Amino acid sequence: MRVLITGADGFIGKNLQVRLREFSKFEVSIFTRRDSESDLLEKISQVDAVVHLAGINRPKDVGEFSGNLDVTKSLCQAILESHKKLKIVFASSQQAGLDNPYGQSKRNAENVFRQLVEQTKGTVAIYRLPGVFGKWCKPNYNSVVATFCHNLARDMSVEIHSPDAPLNLVYVDDVVESFINFLTSDAEEEGVLSKEVAPVYHTTVGKLRDQLLAFKEVRSTLVTERVGTGLTRALYSTYVSYLPVDQFVYSVPKYGDQRGVFVEMLKTPDSGQFSFFTAHPGITRGGHYHHSKTEKFLVIKGRAKFGFRHILTDEKIYIEVSGEDPQIVETIPGWAHDITNIGQEEMIVMLWANEIFQRSAPDTIASEV
Repeated sequence: MRVLITGADGFIGKNLQVRLREFSKFEVSIFTRRDSESDLLEKISQVDAVVHLAGINRPKDVGEFSGNLDVTKSLCQAILESHKKLKIVFASSQQAGLDNPYGQSKRNAENVFRQLVEQTKGTVAIYRLPGVFGKWCKPNYNSVVATFCHNLARDMSVEIHSPDAPLNLVYVDDVVESFINFLTSDAEEEGVLSKEVAPVYHTTVGKLRDQLLAFKEVRSTLVTERVGTGLTRALYSTYVSYLPVDQFVYSVPKYGDQRGVFVEMLKTPDSGQFSFFTAHPGITRGGHYHHSKTEKFLVIKGRAKFGFRHILTDEKIYIEVSGEDPQIVETIPGWAHDITNIGQEEMIVMLWANEIFQRSAPDTIASEV
């Protein structure tokens, strides 16, 4: 499928271009501010579908919103002159239902597409999008998410006048995926279709700021937010995309002694923490038991001998593992345990514990194996 993207240099356009080009079944053509309206007819004649993203969002003068209607008229005229029956996606706005200059311009553009479909019997999917957020969105323009992410990542202030002001948001990856699903659908649909992107996330300006601040604090507390699903996942991906290149790296605490070093990497609110430690040849670490805490050890480099002793029966077992054959060794409550480097080189071991270490209640009782 040959797809023309208008406004291809914009926020959604950049994300859509990249995604479409990941598929061999799409051929992408673009229309940007650098093109003239006379280029439209030639570009239209070579494609099967159009995604219309070009428009004016934040002009210096409200009169410039008329450009949303003008560029849509030019596009529709080019489609008429091409005598082609195309699949069309139009990125409108939820403000098209409001009586303000921007909303009126989007609503008028929708009507131009309705008139086009009546004449061509083609298909246009109108998406009245709420606030769209994600990577590559321009800060200090028309997205509060982009502005907050940009400022907080640079230790700049964030102004909030109404923390309880509601926000309805969609993630750019979901927008792009919805567009592609429509373009590739085999459904026999004609006419004007009202489409929606799902999921729509509902939050407030204050909650948005607080969540982004929590992401920022992870580098000092090491306690991650629950970034695996939903709005938190999408916001986290967006936040880190605004980090300056000199912040792609950050330091974590390192504790060292004659045995080696111990480094904490990441902590979770309710699923423990990750760390690693080293041990020089012949060094034994550990020598304690836990009542409830459990751990998983993975030797990354070197050879290790784990010792276990049941604290009631004195039963002992020993397990040898090597970084060349990855195996997880799990500690068991009620068994004292230690680990010895039995190799000739420094040993490196990754460690997961099911709870964050608390000095006031460590659940770590010294006891030799």
